Order: sequence, then C-alpha cells, then structure tokens
Amino acid sequence: MAQNGTVPGPDHPIDIEPARGRVVVRVGARVVARSSAALTLREASYPEVQYVPLADVDPAVLRPSPTTTHCPYKGNATYYTLEVGDGVQLPDALWTYEEPYPWVAEITDHAAFYPDRAEIVLEP
Repeated sequence: MAQNGTVPGPDHPIDIEPARGRVVVRVGARVVARSSAALTLREASYPEVQYVPLADVDPAVLRPSPTTTHCPYKGNATYYTLEVGDGVQLPDALWTYEEPYPWVAEITDHAAFYPDRAEIVLEP
C-alpha cells in the first residue's frame, strides 16, 4: 500500500493504454466531448472505461457536483453534472480523479462518463 491505496495486483489488475481511435461522447444530439487523446482503462473484470482529457470536454456543459467517492485502487473521485440545455441535467454523469494514486497517474486531468447517461463511441 502507498498513499493509503491498494496497489493493483494479479487479483485486481489495472491496465491503461491510449484509446484505439477517437472517443466521442454525446447526450442526445449534443457532442459533449471529443478526443483523440483518450485513455482506455481496464480494471479487473469490469467493463473498460474511456477516460477523456478534461480539456476535450465542453466546459459549457460541466457543473461541479458535491458528490465524491473513494476507490481503493485509484483514489478519490469528484463528479460533475452535465447540463446540456433545454433544462436537461444529468447528475453525476462523469467523474475525475484529480490526484489519483501513482500507479494510475495517467488518468490525472481525465474524465470518464457513465454509459447509461451519455453515449460513448470509439471511432476509428
């Protein structure tokens, strides 16, 4: 353990690599993120997650949320609500690790979206 976190190991592996293609995130017809610099995170038996640089997320749709969670493998996550217009708000639709543990430092300044709140497409 380092920095109060659990180091990934054979029973809980974490792999991070550049996404194979461009990641586009939509809410309805609105594109809220587009990136050719996204990262794919694979963790244990969970579905893979695309982490998009925050710089590639439309800042006009982001609203800070008071929600936080803790992952023993990645650190403390902070959340954002997406406000996409016409009164549509998607609470806690994306999260980010501002200071992740050293073994997942690549996801610093990146955000991941819940697939049930936004459409996440990996384009070639």
